[in-house]
Amino acid sequence: MSWFPARAVIDDAAIAANVRSLAAHAPTAQVMAVVKADAYGHGLVPSARAALAGGAAWLGAAQVGEAIELRRAGVVGPRVLTWLYAPGAPLADALAVDLDLSVAAPWALDEVATAARVVGRPARIHLKVDTGLGRNGLTPDQLAGLLPDALRAQAEGAVEIVGVWSHLAFADEPEHPTVRAQEQVFADAVALVESAGAHLEVRHLANSAATLTAPRAHYDLVRPGIAVYGLSPVPQLGSSADFGLVPAMTVEAELATVKPVPAGHGVSYAHQYVTPRDTVLGIVPMGYADGVPRHASGTQDHVGGPVQVGGRRLGVAGRVCMDQVVVDLGPDATEVAGDRVVLFGNGADGGPTAQDWAQAAGTISYEIVTRLGARVPRSHINSEGQQ
Repeated sequence: MSWFPARAVIDDAAIAANVRSLAAHAPTAQVMAVVKADAYGHGLVPSARAALAGGAAWLGAAQVGEAIELRRAGVVGPRVLTWLYAPGAPLADALAVDLDLSVAAPWALDEVATAARVVGRPARIHLKVDTGLGRNGLTPDQLAGLLPDALRAQAEGAVEIVGVWSHLAFADEPEHPTVRAQEQVFADAVALVESAGAHLEVRHLANSAATLTAPRAHYDLVRPGIAVYGLSPVPQLGSSADFGLVPAMTVEAELATVKPVPAGHGVSYAHQYVTPRDTVLGIVPMGYADGVPRHASGTQDHVGGPVQVGGRRLGVAGRVCMDQVVVDLGPDATEVAGDRVVLFGNGADGGPTAQDWAQAAGTISYEIVTRLGARVPRSHINSEGQQ
């Protein structure tokens, strides 16, 4: 689409500053900026470049296609790890552009080694261990069974075992007993691989939450994701500002319609909201097709997802629709069509944040930014507002 009455403005300087802040929280480790899912909705390539400008030494992308896209866009300096793929993935293409690959299952080792033979270069692999999350990864028993095969492939020159890694289930609850239990399983896995003769370049376990709250999990490399974009992974323990982070994304729109209505006027589908007095309604041309969560609809007794209009903080009135939401601007409103509405931003001026929307919708800030619809254009600026 060439034109849309709303946009997401991403401050690349904020992303760079957040990486520097995260590095300060983990001074003994390198930083891998995770840019999966289109950099959590912020734009894959420009966000990756901003993270590198902030000092990230690695990039991480879940899907092989995302990682290949980084290389083809000219991001050639840092190591890039990709980790989530199924049989038949284009691993030879990944190796041809110098990506590191995770091995999370016995079949994956076979396919990676085959791809390496096709390309004619060893594959740099990170052995992924399921230390208790129950998602992707080798169980400790599988790791023990696969390790001899991995070492034979290394001796042959098909692979190079450069890392061991895992992911925490309760990193956002640092004192949860599973955190310590997973740390021990991970330490045992690292010891097993090293004792078998592998010379590891990196051991990595910490996501955003562990980067900020669990120094013992930092090892050689930390893998912050949501924190790179300025959102707190542990809002119950501290806001973005408490951790020295600045939200990088602002989502804004123009009012499409402003009109007076009488008291008792129903608003949006099913009239979950009825105007309690003569008032003025404003229509914001964004809806659930654009990522505005329907669970943040407003009712007569419950203020919906927050927006800022004319310096005032208001809420969605009535149900969120596919393409629009309605805001009760109040009887004294002076706004006109075309005036700016902020759905969320960095909150510095008291406006709503992605975390506020998460609370309104009963979800997490990760979902708010990553669900932003494809038709919402992204523009990238620096803190001084230069394009």
